[in-house]
Amino acid sequence: MLIFANVPGASSASRHRPRVEDMPATRRRHQSGLIEKSRGSGEIDLLIKGGTVFVPTTKEWLQIDLAIDSGVIVGWGERKARRVLDVEGAWITAGFIDAHMHIESTKLWIPEFVRAVLPHGTVAVANDPHEMANVAGIEGVAAMIKASRELPFTFGFSASSCVPASSFESPGALFDLEEMREVLESPEAIGVAEVMNYPGVIAGDPSILAKIALAGNLRVEGHAPGLTGFDLDAYLCAGIESDHEITTVEEITEKRRKGMWVFLRQGSASQNIAALAKSIRERGTVRAALCSDDREPDLLLIRGHVNDCIRVAVENGVSLEDALVMATMNAADYHGFTHLGTLSPGYQADLCIFDDLESLKPKLVIQCGNVVAADGKLAVTLPERPVPSGLKRSVRLSADIDPSAFEVEVGADETVRVIGVTAGSIWTSAKQARYREFDPGLNLIAVIERHHRTGRRSVAFVEGFGLSAGAIASTVAHDAHNLMVVGANTPEGRQDMAVAANHLERIGGGQVVCLNGKILAEVPLPIAGLMSELSAEVVAAQVRAAQDAAASALSCTLEAPFMTLSFLGLSVIPELKLTDRGLIDVTTFQVTGVRVEA
Repeated sequence: MLIFANVPGASSASRHRPRVEDMPATRRRHQSGLIEKSRGSGEIDLLIKGGTVFVPTTKEWLQIDLAIDSGVIVGWGERKARRVLDVEGAWITAGFIDAHMHIESTKLWIPEFVRAVLPHGTVAVANDPHEMANVAGIEGVAAMIKASRELPFTFGFSASSCVPASSFESPGALFDLEEMREVLESPEAIGVAEVMNYPGVIAGDPSILAKIALAGNLRVEGHAPGLTGFDLDAYLCAGIESDHEITTVEEITEKRRKGMWVFLRQGSASQNIAALAKSIRERGTVRAALCSDDREPDLLLIRGHVNDCIRVAVENGVSLEDALVMATMNAADYHGFTHLGTLSPGYQADLCIFDDLESLKPKLVIQCGNVVAADGKLAVTLPERPVPSGLKRSVRLSADIDPSAFEVEVGADETVRVIGVTAGSIWTSAKQARYREFDPGLNLIAVIERHHRTGRRSVAFVEGFGLSAGAIASTVAHDAHNLMVVGANTPEGRQDMAVAANHLERIGGGQVVCLNGKILAEVPLPIAGLMSELSAEVVAAQVRAAQDAAASALSCTLEAPFMTLSFLGLSVIPELKLTDRGLIDVTTFQVTGVRVEA
């Protein structure tokens, strides 16, 4: 039971520290007067008493009082305080940190993202804005960084290193050394973002190595699915330090043995914690953290954010203490959030208070000493962050799309290459099939360049969506974010694919479901074709309606079809992908034909 006595709230918002380098931390100079307060001189702002506090450094639960002043933990033990919060019987942890994510994938503009995750206990994220970078370049990334300031939250931004992800993709903007340097010079910079072009790294491509070198003493994140042996050695020698694309115990074991940081991921499309939990159970938490990577707004609302990653880890045999270490101290240590991750003296007072540890739903979330969320709802008013007009109307097609654009010249019973989709994974398989029109198991997939009106497009086949009719389309398509459409391989399906694509241009981007020439559901995403200014509740309802329409009207068999679709254009994730430049065999890193030659 929580007993309040003059608990600080939104009125103390002026103490929220907007910039990482200004935040109090054990490795920085403390604010004037805090040392005296820690010794017990004078009155502190807040005393939290009666709780059982998790200490990640020793993995202990201790019954201690937390003394807070000026947003900082100034000590353990009772002191004179102007306000007292009695949490007798409650458990307290440091606030949670997402070790790797793309805010754009939540479809929420910055303040709405904060509104959605703070009540779940997330107080900081390491954000790679390469979705925005691919669409709008430095203008878009700078707008995101500006919007993140002076909010009750810690944002770290990494400089996107692979825009485009490979030469097979056609983004809306380039992000080279100059743009990366601009991000790295911002106060929120935490390093170089995931280096996805691992073949280029291994080959010693000077342009990629120059990007890695920009990080200096900051971190360099990796992206190396399935990379092992000598190739992994070369990748690490280039300066890469972490990976979140690990899918097997064998892979995580080798990468951990070689000193790599590993991030166990639980997103909407990629869910790897269950497969990798054995590594944590057997080898502990050294150089391991939790991340969401890409998570839809409905999943944020229903299951949560980092707290859900913790929950899944525990469900798969990881101790609660180990899961908490990965979600707090380890993530903070990796990214240089030296003011976060533990509730030790000198650290920022970002913490979660729980009535029970099974649900992991915080009763209260305190950030910088202020109550920012209570009982699952935000308790402060966030400032508005208008979206620059230049980030809107980003879908630019050369002309209206005609159904004939989706025809493939393949004869009956010819063997064709097929992108094989598996639910819960962003990996695809390179399959082959005998071509039959009207086969609901074999759908059409197309990518249309949407940034520069080139008219360039590619069409291929995909298995796993199970569309018996109609089409779904999206401008969220990692990483170049061109327009992607999947439809039934029938004349009516091709008609619906055209209607869906043209509708997305009219609404400025988003996701749609079409059947018989009518739009059944839509998720408008006018910010770069990626994000909405609406609340998480509204966007989540739109996403659910689109998913339900795809399932009920189109017989789609995937639980998260749009998230799955969004990764089918990413040419650095094995095995077979489609971009506007053709069908990509990722294992050989070459363009290949749809038709399998005899």
